[in-house]
Amino acid sequence: MNIDFMRRNFAEYQDRDAIVWCDQTFTYSWLLNQINTWRTTINENNLPHGAVVILEADFSPNAVALFLALVEHQCILVPLTSSVETKKAEFIEIAQGEYRFSIDETDQVEISKLPYSAANSYYQELRQREHPGLLVFSSGSTGKSKAAVHDMIHLLAKFESRRRAQRAISFLLYDHIGGINTMLHMLSNGGCLITVPERTPDSVLRAVEKHHVAVLPVTPTFLNLILLSEAYKRYDLSSLEIVTYGTEPMPESTLKRFHELFPNTVMLQMYGLSEIGIMRTKSKSSDSLWMKIGGEGFETRIVDGTLQIKAHSAMLGYLNAPSPFTEDGWFNTDDLVEVDGEYMRVLGRKSELINVGGEKVYPAEVESVIQEMENVAEATVYGEKNAITGNIVCARVRLVHDEGLREFTRRLRSYCRTRLQAHKIPIKVTLVDERQYSERFKKQRKA
Repeated sequence: MNIDFMRRNFAEYQDRDAIVWCDQTFTYSWLLNQINTWRTTINENNLPHGAVVILEADFSPNAVALFLALVEHQCILVPLTSSVETKKAEFIEIAQGEYRFSIDETDQVEISKLPYSAANSYYQELRQREHPGLLVFSSGSTGKSKAAVHDMIHLLAKFESRRRAQRAISFLLYDHIGGINTMLHMLSNGGCLITVPERTPDSVLRAVEKHHVAVLPVTPTFLNLILLSEAYKRYDLSSLEIVTYGTEPMPESTLKRFHELFPNTVMLQMYGLSEIGIMRTKSKSSDSLWMKIGGEGFETRIVDGTLQIKAHSAMLGYLNAPSPFTEDGWFNTDDLVEVDGEYMRVLGRKSELINVGGEKVYPAEVESVIQEMENVAEATVYGEKNAITGNIVCARVRLVHDEGLREFTRRLRSYCRTRLQAHKIPIKVTLVDERQYSERFKKQRKA
């Protein structure tokens, strides 16, 4: 069985807290019994090994137990959350889902048969190996979502080595590679997964205080929301040891401000992609964007300034797109990086780079400067075509309080002149009222 090591660990941990859900605590003993209960239900429903199963859920006791039971039954899992509600029918069709397990907000489960027959070659490969699989959709923040098919055995391998047991918030979503990584890391080491009723600064930080959370995995966008809301002033966060961040570039101004407020909390930049899993990292310091990445099962190389990765945990391929791997097995991340000895710094996606008259502009650098300004809630920088320079730098900005466009634009350009080269200063500025991030709390660069 493919989760044998987790079963052994759960039996050893027994009375430890495994999951906190709706302020109720569920132990490892409960989790082990519930996995067994779900195995019985799976067999009673004649679910074949290798079936493609849609898991509609957010983190909950049954969502965790069912995930592990289906992995053990060698199913191919397709977790989907309400964050992709408008795309759910499309995703189920792309995945060729054969069964659906829907878990509602009371943790009740409904099982149904779907009309598809999944015969994709990657699915056939998993079935021949008698391995469970995982299908995750990319966020599609700058284009169409891609369906990455993983061999679950390869993703599980890194969790067999035990590490320190910790208590962590399940912030990254159930259908996100980072959220799945948090769940497997916490449970394989006897830690506790703390769920939250909603992903707002107050709800998350209230849970940190109440349940003595040590690890908070977030996105840079959500960290900025915490700072804007000043929710950190309303709760005791003394238990917080580590804040991990990833999924998008971190504005240096946001990182430095948070570190100044919480100098004793370690800030750790994570790196991972839907296609390769989550890598081990080490930040140069808590206020630095430089990091070491790699670890067992991962190799890195830089080609034309772009990071490429070869990973044991890499996906088999996409269901709905050509293979992105080079002939010698490397995945092109599209991330432009700088290198300083053992450390590297991610500058941004190559596809988002703005070329102004031959000069490179990285949106994250400009966003970081704008977000230092008074009265700025969010800033999104992007390029627009221009007949003279090729592109111009544009900025969409959401303000904390109302301010005239002309006055704000004058203020922005005056401030940017002190911090940025002339070609990086936004030419076009738009003020917006709507948020500029997705349900996954990731910046949306498309207007």
